[in-house]
Amino acid sequence: MIKISNYNEFEAYLGQELGVSGWHTIDQEQINKFADATLDHQWIHIDTEKAATESPFKATIAHGYLTLSLVPFLWKQIAEIHNLKMEINYGIESLKFGQAVVVDSQVRLRAKLKTIANLRGITKVSIEITLEIKDQAKPAFTGDVLFLYHFTA
Repeated sequence: MIKISNYNEFEAYLGQELGVSGWHTIDQEQINKFADATLDHQWIHIDTEKAATESPFKATIAHGYLTLSLVPFLWKQIAEIHNLKMEINYGIESLKFGQAVVVDSQVRLRAKLKTIANLRGITKVSIEITLEIKDQAKPAFTGDVLFLYHFTA
């Protein structure tokens, strides 16, 4: 876990891997709750019996946006950002889903500091992210997430 308290400490990691989160299991309960929260009840996510016989994955799969929504949780396992007034999720660029995440798979986030800029005292970073699936060569997704950090000092 890296610890960052200001722009200069963040900038020291430019171009470097920041770390890797722990593994997180995506189970059917989490998938069902996400389906309820987003009103996306497509059978491939929630109907375990139909998925076992009709899906090419032979099981249910996590929503792509469920996997994406894990980024803040997993990011907090990689970096501890201190001395903040505010942190803002600013955007996502070049997101590409690589493959489905089958129920009960474990995923983890790998992060690298791609760019950093000082915008009149606000730190804007682009973090290159990869959501890895345990025992799979191809990731669930890759992309760049943008954060704005308002440091107190």
